[in-house]
Amino acid sequence: MSTVNTLKKTATAAAVAAVLLPFTQAQADTYKVDVDGQHAFVQFKITHLGYSYILGSFEEYSGEFDYDSANPEASSVEFEVDVASLNSSHAERDRHILGEDFLNADKYPTATFSSTDFESTGEGEGVITGELTLHGETQTIDMPVTLVGEGEDPWGGYRAGFEGSTTLTLSDFGINMQKFPEPMQELELYVTFEGIRQ
Repeated sequence: MSTVNTLKKTATAAAVAAVLLPFTQAQADTYKVDVDGQHAFVQFKITHLGYSYILGSFEEYSGEFDYDSANPEASSVEFEVDVASLNSSHAERDRHILGEDFLNADKYPTATFSSTDFESTGEGEGVITGELTLHGETQTIDMPVTLVGEGEDPWGGYRAGFEGSTTLTLSDFGINMQKFPEPMQELELYVTFEGIRQ
């Protein structure tokens, strides 16, 4: 093989590597949210008439996320929640919230979140942007998130966990709260989840 051909092949290989390198760097590990061990929570907080707070959670959900501490911009999250699994520690109130006046769980049984972007704002911190579908309406939301921790577990696996919260305006999702005081128009959503690297 001539020196010229060798140089051409070397240059071609280098060019291909240069093109592919950004795609290789963009890859991140996939983690499955540990729902079997109940190491995740999807919770909400809303004022009751401005006098106190109602706290609750959704107890059935699934999800996964991609994460690489060396390349946080490649992070992404997918989550699906069973709306009917809502629990506010009061059965009659739960039936009302799940009814047609509010979440209408029979018609809209699931809520989903699919991320579209992640912006790092510091070490272990960032803002995840994505599409939240609730009550049949889809809106783009931003949620500041924080890395709680990552590392090996006692069973030979590797885990990472995050928490985040955001405020939702219920009318954005077609939930009519006009007959209630203004403080009840918004709801605080809090999530924390631990994933097992696949």
